Amino acid sequence: MFHYKPVFPLLLVLFSSNLFAQNFSISGYVRAAESGEELLYANVGVPALNVGVATNEYGYYSLSLPAGEHVISFSYIGYDTKYDTINLSENTRLDVELRTEKAALATEVVITDERTDENVKSTEMSVVTLDMKEAKLVPVIFGEQDIIKTLQLMPGVSPSSEGGSGFFVRGGDADQNLILLDEAPVYNASHLLGFFSVFNSDALKDVKLYKGGIPAQYGGRISSVLDVRMKNGNNKKFGVTGGIGLISSRLTVEGPIVKDKGSFIISGRRTYADLMLQLFTNQFDGGQLYFYDLNAKANYNLGLKDRLYASGYFGRDVFGFDGSGLDWGNATGTLRWNHLFNDKLFANTTFFYSDYNYGFKVRNANVSIDLGAGIQNFNLQQDYSWYLTPKNNIQFGWRSLYHNFKPGSFSVKNEDGVEVAALNLDQQYALENAVYISNEQKIHERFTMNYGIRFGSFNNIGPYDEKEYNEENEVVNTIVRKKGEFYSPYFGVEPRVNAVFLLDKESSLKASYNRTYQYLHLLSNATSGTPTDLWVPSTPLVKPEFGDQVALGYFRNFLDNQLEFSVEGYYKQLANQVDYENGAQTFLNADIESELVFGKGRAYGGEFFLRKRKGKLTGWVSYTLSASKRKFEAINNGEWFSARQDRTHDISVVLIYQIHKKITVSANWVYYTGDAVTFPTGKYEMDGNTLYLYSSRNGDRMPDYHRMDIGATFIVADKKHWYSDINLSIYNLYNRKNAYTITFRESETNPGQTEAVRLALFGIVPSITWNFQIR
Repeated sequence: MFHYKPVFPLLLVLFSSNLFAQNFSISGYVRAAESGEELLYANVGVPALNVGVATNEYGYYSLSLPAGEHVISFSYIGYDTKYDTINLSENTRLDVELRTEKAALATEVVITDERTDENVKSTEMSVVTLDMKEAKLVPVIFGEQDIIKTLQLMPGVSPSSEGGSGFFVRGGDADQNLILLDEAPVYNASHLLGFFSVFNSDALKDVKLYKGGIPAQYGGRISSVLDVRMKNGNNKKFGVTGGIGLISSRLTVEGPIVKDKGSFIISGRRTYADLMLQLFTNQFDGGQLYFYDLNAKANYNLGLKDRLYASGYFGRDVFGFDGSGLDWGNATGTLRWNHLFNDKLFANTTFFYSDYNYGFKVRNANVSIDLGAGIQNFNLQQDYSWYLTPKNNIQFGWRSLYHNFKPGSFSVKNEDGVEVAALNLDQQYALENAVYISNEQKIHERFTMNYGIRFGSFNNIGPYDEKEYNEENEVVNTIVRKKGEFYSPYFGVEPRVNAVFLLDKESSLKASYNRTYQYLHLLSNATSGTPTDLWVPSTPLVKPEFGDQVALGYFRNFLDNQLEFSVEGYYKQLANQVDYENGAQTFLNADIESELVFGKGRAYGGEFFLRKRKGKLTGWVSYTLSASKRKFEAINNGEWFSARQDRTHDISVVLIYQIHKKITVSANWVYYTGDAVTFPTGKYEMDGNTLYLYSSRNGDRMPDYHRMDIGATFIVADKKHWYSDINLSIYNLYNRKNAYTITFRESETNPGQTEAVRLALFGIVPSITWNFQIR
């Protein structure tokens, strides 16, 4: 028999007495008045009652209040705060439009899309939120706005290579970052061999990076989540935005489908690096080196309770010479349906398609060689926001993700076009499912928690030949899995919890813990990511990776929230890490699983962050002190060794100064410890060949890295219907020759002696870009 009396007081504590009082809800959307764009994570509150809520990922809010008259505030950084007086006697729908601050219209720099004390009061920690204005003003290589380059200047985030768009987060590998574009995963976020990211800033509305304290709705990677949201398009009027630079140009068109009911945006970008190279050298005649990408999105209101979205991205790189070369690209498509069941229950249903593939070709007079590989996904999910009471905001949902892994196809044809050799590795299929629930609960005026749990599963699906190997990597048994057969299931339970305790109005302590599972693995034997890296699933031999991370932080604001300071310490343990064994054969190897080794990792460190938010001078200083280690029984004699991304010190200084309402200058300086690498410790000769001896894995270091960049933006015109500016930048101002690689060879002047040869990619790189907007 169910005993209800002991349970009832517990429910009172959990959901508070507001659940049973005579409350009414006020709900709606918060939008920008100029464009109709929903404002994500805007603050809605009743100062007199000290209650509030943030809008969700679609700009929707719901707040339960006692009957009576209330003054409600709506605020968002960069916009004027709006106050409405409501006499609440029934459930009320209130959509609000906020106008841009006059200072913001004069291009005052705004650092984040948060209310001014959000960093102190929110349960979120280990989170970076960017405004597109940052990406525009921070100087970067080639002058192309790039959100990932800006993220690399934040504490706990470091670039995978100079000028590259790959990144490491808190000592994790690059493949341990989940990158989402309108909820669809992007498996290779790099263009032009890594020097550009796939994200065209003109098409983006919101960028959020979770380094820790990852919400329960996210899963599938153990290091971080980068959630990128595209603009919806202006539903008030038509506009055109674009830019022309030295090696790339871009153009964006947006406007209403039906005014105030639906809108669209189309944004394209293309580089012409090959054309520029041909101007300066005859050696690149006939060569190809460019990328292009296209973002498109449309949305339409079906009524007060329903809205449809359709968005997509398509991008491709082409790199070749005389008919031979390499091309790769991503394609995503997302369909979403927002539905309000009632004032307190918001639902989003999403279907997405994602495809990443690459091809390699070699052409000469006698033979042609073609290779192709990739990964393809289909996903269906539902996410719910239940605004139960002012003190309890519950999120729950489910998702089902179908994977198709294409490890490689290889074809050789003779001069007559007849295929003389071919190899097709078996494709693999898998289904990844998850359900989750979380609650953000205000337990006390000073203490708030966000706690939840995620249950995940992963199943391989036939047809597939499952192989078993002996110690010599020989196949000893094969199990034939039939089409549609589920095998090798894995399950993961992932608890998540964040908490904040307010010490006073200007400071707080925060703590978080999360466990995450990763069922996909990237196999790479290069020092930096390449388009031909191979994604593989967890199998009976390759176990899922999982990680546990704890973090503790102190957050403090000064000078009426104009200065932010935070310090965070973290520690995480990683299990079932994947690497190649020494001497592994990686190219088109049908038995690649037999040449993998598995181990564990750990990473820990402290992150210090000081940021000035407002005024003519803005910017930040970040410092990370950290370590990242790995341990494999088959590597380094089973001893712990430094991961490649182990960087003891990482410093970034970013300053942006508005000299005049039409002139803004900026500068950044970065320094970090050199990557951990393995250099030879000796050499010997065999059959006339020189062979090198190596000792411990990653026992050496590249030289420390540092450089300074500067930039300036000049507003040429700022009129009602026309805007333009010119951006000038210089990358690597003092011409530091940072080492990209170090190789060893026999000295030409002293035969028999070995010399190290340093390759530096970039010296001083000046750039100029003209940006314009028809509005």
